[in-house]
Amino acid sequence: MAPKLYCAEVSPAVRSTLLTIKALGLDVELVPVNLATGEQLTPDFLKMNPLHTVPTLQDGDFVVWDSHAINIYLIEKYHPETDLYPKCIQTRATIHQRLFFDAGILFARMSDIVRGIIREGVKMVSKDKADKIIEGYSFLETLLETSKYAAGDNVTIADFSLVTTVASCNVVVPIASNRYPKISEWMTNMEQLPYYKEAVQAGLDMFTGMIKSKLA
Repeated sequence: MAPKLYCAEVSPAVRSTLLTIKALGLDVELVPVNLATGEQLTPDFLKMNPLHTVPTLQDGDFVVWDSHAINIYLIEKYHPETDLYPKCIQTRATIHQRLFFDAGILFARMSDIVRGIIREGVKMVSKDKADKIIEGYSFLETLLETSKYAAGDNVTIADFSLVTTVASCNVVVPIASNRYPKISEWMTNMEQLPYYKEAVQAGLDMFTGMIKSKLA
């Protein structure tokens, strides 16, 4: 039986897992979760994931949430030899650092802005919150000065998490290509991956439309 991914494509975290699934060619059943109507708060979903977040993966009797953990799990179980998550301990340490950077800095700062727009009716991005995103861009620009991709010269799952977050950050705090040329080049390289558009574009368009409608 194929694993089930409970998901909402509007979420950048979900899109990172869709990138992983598409890149690996995995057979995964996608189960849409309507966040707007609170399907993630139903008793059945809360029993499976008390944090009521997407993506959530159910593989038989095993359940795991958080896209970073899910992406590593899918590789370790189904494609352990992939270059998306090499066996080299040092390379993995670099990938993990980038994943923690995504989770703890970029994604967290972007989520803070989006939460205000969606749940609190905020109509503009405050300067202090925008500055925190810009600081995150500066960190990423520095990381990309020494390698083509986030954790080296090859695409890894670190790129999948970061690019979906950055693409969403770009909606609320646009990236100045002249100030961040490495980020712009990296995003272009990611967009050229054969599976990128199928995994990302619909959800990103949905996210963009949602944010712009709230800020209008």
